[in-house]
Order: sequence, then C-alpha cells, then structure tokens
Amino acid sequence: MHRYGAVEAASYRVAREISLTGLSSWRDAVAPYFLPGRTVLDLGAGTGLFVRAFAEWFPDVTVVAVEPSPDMRSASGLAMLAGDAASIPLPDASVDVVWMSTVVHHVPDLAAAGAELRRVLRPGGVVVLRSLFRERHEGIGLFRFFPAAVRGVAGFPTVAEVADGMGFAVDRLEAVAQVTASSLADKASRLRWEADTLLRSLSAEEFAEGGDRLLRAAAVETGPVVDHLDLLVLKTVGAV
Repeated sequence: MHRYGAVEAASYRVAREISLTGLSSWRDAVAPYFLPGRTVLDLGAGTGLFVRAFAEWFPDVTVVAVEPSPDMRSASGLAMLAGDAASIPLPDASVDVVWMSTVVHHVPDLAAAGAELRRVLRPGGVVVLRSLFRERHEGIGLFRFFPAAVRGVAGFPTVAEVADGMGFAVDRLEAVAQVTASSLADKASRLRWEADTLLRSLSAEEFAEGGDRLLRAAAVETGPVVDHLDLLVLKTVGAV
C-alpha cells in the first residue's frame, strides 16, 4: 500500500477530507452492514475521516483503524494500529466488516490482501469498498478541469480485477453521490497536487492549466460540488 509522508498527510487533511454532511449518503449506503455489536476494520484509515464518521453514525459499532503510514497515523490524532492489507495486526476471525475507502488501488498484491482479509473476517463477514474503478470514472468532476488526469485512472483496478484478484464474489455495486465541496471556490482553495493520485499523474503545466480552468468556473458557478464514487461489497465465494 502507498505510504504517505508528512507533507502528503498534512495536504490530505486539507484536500481530501469531506464534511460528515457531505458524506451522509455513505452513512445510508453502509448502514445494512454496520449493525450494533459488530466490529469494523477500517483498513488504510488515513487521517481518520471515516473513523470519526463511524463513531458518530454508528455508536454501537466497534471500529479498529489500521494505517501503514506513521505520518498519517500521527496526523489523525486517533488511536491506529500499524499495518497494511498484506499484514493486518488482528487475530483470526475478529472482524465482521472490512472497510476500505480509496485504498484498493494502492494495494500491490491483491491475492495476498485477499488471504489476509479472509483470515480476519468472521464467517459471513463482508468487505465494503468506497473507490474509483478503471471502467467506472464518469462520476468524478475533477476531469472537467483536469482532463489529462484521466490517464491516472489507468493505474486503478477494475471491479472484476479487485474481486477476482482478492478471491471474493461481488455482492453489491452502485455509485454513491457525495458533496465533495460546498462550491467550486471551496474546491479550488483546498486543491493539493500531492494529495490526489489522479492529480499526481499531471505535469506542473497541466496542473496549473487545470487550476486556472477551475478558478474561472468558480468565479461564475455556485452550488455544491457533487461527485460519485462506487460502493463495492464483496462476500466470500459461495456465501449466501
């Protein structure tokens, strides 16, 4: 998994974190899996956005956060364990849900990750992903201003590559809307090249040109910025 450094971790909190109000559709989407008494592993928890969200949304669920980057763990201000998808520091059959938000494209060995996920999941457990997939990127508004960033999507896996690579079956797949920013002006003020995998595929010139396009649009357009990421739920092969 990609390990963010101190500069990236600080930028991530500015550029990528979304208000809980903006994420409310995700609360509704994952509610069927976050039932009282369940234990959820937030794998690749980053700066703890969803650890905090789940604590507010689902107070009767226990969340265990695992993050490979010491700088991300430090920036979160939360209790997190050091680990990654190939080495999860939890006992066998200890969690009901594995949550992975914008993480799977950083996992270098999907087969190894799948084996670890099956090890820590209890019978009937599921893997719930919030992600962008290579064949499903039309819901990302960033490409309107940074069209060259679409080449960064080539580094993302497809839904089938994730499911087959990790050895799970697809149980649910749907796009979920989120309010990424209150306005284009807000989006522009928080944009950080180093905090976004797609933007890091751009040259300095491409990034500057896209930033100019975004600022011009922000000067005349009002209203919230709505993007769509996919909810993918995986279950063990053969599970009903």
